[in-house]
Amino acid sequence: MIFRDGDKSIEVIQGDITDYDSEAIVNAANNHFWMGGGVAGAIKRKGGVIIEEEAMKLGPRTVGEAILTSGGALSAGYVIHAAVMGQDLQTDSDKIQKATASSLSVADAKGIKSLAFPALGTGVGGFPLQTAAEIMITEVHKFLRTAKSLRRVTFVLYDDEALRIFAGELERIQK
Repeated sequence: MIFRDGDKSIEVIQGDITDYDSEAIVNAANNHFWMGGGVAGAIKRKGGVIIEEEAMKLGPRTVGEAILTSGGALSAGYVIHAAVMGQDLQTDSDKIQKATASSLSVADAKGIKSLAFPALGTGVGGFPLQTAAEIMITEVHKFLRTAKSLRRVTFVLYDDEALRIFAGELERIQK
């Protein structure tokens, strides 16, 4: 499913974010940027430990902030690490909103035109998919109105339930 607004778009697809062809992908990170399980673990396995090494040199940061590293061996040139949780691996609405906004700002400031997000905080963080979808899609929609370089944001979701929920939320903003 895709939402277009002029030359900008938001898309929701099912797949593996580590395989997605985008200038940058977002990692659902902790604020120290060590990469354990979930999306972070998959990115580290496929892109290489260099991504984690680069990220950890830039941490720790305040939860809600985002940093940029290379994409290692990934097809994406960059990984934006969104600190959506602290060392306790817990998150909430405010942290997800801030991490989403920060990721978008980092991408736009770097001149990135295409960015892919997972469902932040819904794996290891245990945050409800529906609420994450509402927060993230609203934030992306709002940000793209004034983005300088960012043109395409894709939510690459791993399973059917996440796809259904994010697609439903994308449909809601089109009304």
